[in-house]
Amino acid sequence: MKILFISDIHGIVDNLEKIDKIIENDNIDKLVVLGDLYYQGFNVVSSNDNFKVRDILTKHKDKLICMRGNCDSEVDIEKSPFPILDDISMLNVDNICIYITHGNRYNVYNNSVFTDGIMVYGHEHIPYIKKESDMIYINTGSIALPRGDNPPTYLIYENRCFTIYSIDNKIIDSIEI
Repeated sequence: MKILFISDIHGIVDNLEKIDKIIENDNIDKLVVLGDLYYQGFNVVSSNDNFKVRDILTKHKDKLICMRGNCDSEVDIEKSPFPILDDISMLNVDNICIYITHGNRYNVYNNSVFTDGIMVYGHEHIPYIKKESDMIYINTGSIALPRGDNPPTYLIYENRCFTIYSIDNKIIDSIEI
């Protein structure tokens, strides 16, 4: 199974259109969006188009698993023609327990609940892979508003390997399970 994870779109379509092409061209089985789909906040962004974000994600709704982010409002959820899950969910792929969440509640710095698995999230807009005791924490970064000197990033899972890529397909980090 090949899974593409993205987070923190914030209504910005530029790199989401590139993700759309990856989904179509790279035989992606599942698309996991880890929250903050639409634009909220005080950033001035010229390429903001919540309707186009919704349309691109809806096009892939047969492959879509979507989590709610801290910037996703009740109205956003009501207006989306696909389910948006709250808080945390779990995937079991290749006998690997993958916890998926936005990252504002559960993350490498705040997890006293989940053990022996992998937690994938966004929220911080900074990509990384960290191992802490029996857990692996993977932050996908952001495809729209990366922080620090990081490029826009996404994550691919395939054949027991998690790889963070920049939007121009350069490997940022990787871990094999």
